[in-house]
Amino acid sequence: MNSLGLSLILKMGCICTKETIIVNNRKYTVREHLGEGGFSTVSLVEDAVTHEKYAIKKIVCHGPEDQRLAVKEAEYHLIVKHPNVIECIDSTHKGTADPIVNATSEVLLVLPYFRKGTLAAELERRAKTHMYLNPHDVLNIFLHICEGVKAFHESKPEPLAHRDLKTANILLGEGMTPVIMDLGSVTQARVKISSAHAAQSLQDLAAERCSMPYRAPELFNVESYCIVDERTDIWSLGCILYALCYFKSPFDTVYERGDSVALAVMSANVTFPEDAPYDEDMQDLILSMLKVNPMERPYIYSVIESIHSAIAKLEGKV
Repeated sequence: MNSLGLSLILKMGCICTKETIIVNNRKYTVREHLGEGGFSTVSLVEDAVTHEKYAIKKIVCHGPEDQRLAVKEAEYHLIVKHPNVIECIDSTHKGTADPIVNATSEVLLVLPYFRKGTLAAELERRAKTHMYLNPHDVLNIFLHICEGVKAFHESKPEPLAHRDLKTANILLGEGMTPVIMDLGSVTQARVKISSAHAAQSLQDLAAERCSMPYRAPELFNVESYCIVDERTDIWSLGCILYALCYFKSPFDTVYERGDSVALAVMSANVTFPEDAPYDEDMQDLILSMLKVNPMERPYIYSVIESIHSAIAKLEGKV
């Protein structure tokens, strides 16, 4: 057989053997792999019947604790319902994770597909030409993000914290509407730490699941006797607002240089580029959230109030 005939058969073989994923009797065809993290992969899929596009997040669990966290992630989607928080359309759990016999399990989440991608990608694109968002758009996008965060903080029976808020975990819908994604780090917001062991456990978990340039100071160095609450998210929001204005977190450059992010965060030495179109009010709003002492940080309700005031002030100037 000539090589052309063989290549045609191979191509046809590829067409016939497209990867499929079945979730609760619904069949999806994998179109492309969108990305992967330390614990999961995300694929763009098409419903075999309706041909609608979705994203499927596959979480591979290597042990009972992985499995518990993945199942919990699916549960959090049911608890936190908000237009600015990603919806889980369907989910399933396959197998049982057992490290003794090297068995893994999978949790599959069917999520909406956002063709515009993430806020991080949008800001990266804008950074290349210094295409700043106007202050009004910055505040409106940020307000929507905060409304989504509020849904976590006021969830019942107890407040939840996202714990990994960053521009890469914010998708963009129509009209630049932000939607918070990745509930893999979501946890009970208020944690009372009363031993060195508990402090170390929380610190290790944060190191594993909370991105460094957006991680709150109290999660870098957890004290043996303290209370950690939802204001870890407020610090991350301060970093996100900074990124909305200046394209990246105030601690991204430190991270990229390979210097100590922990030291930079603990000193909270935040500088502002001079050529950007944002006034002192915007900078003050950012700094109000980037307080090293979490007790000095506002709760989400105060942040939202401040955004409304800033928008009203801007509109008054027009």
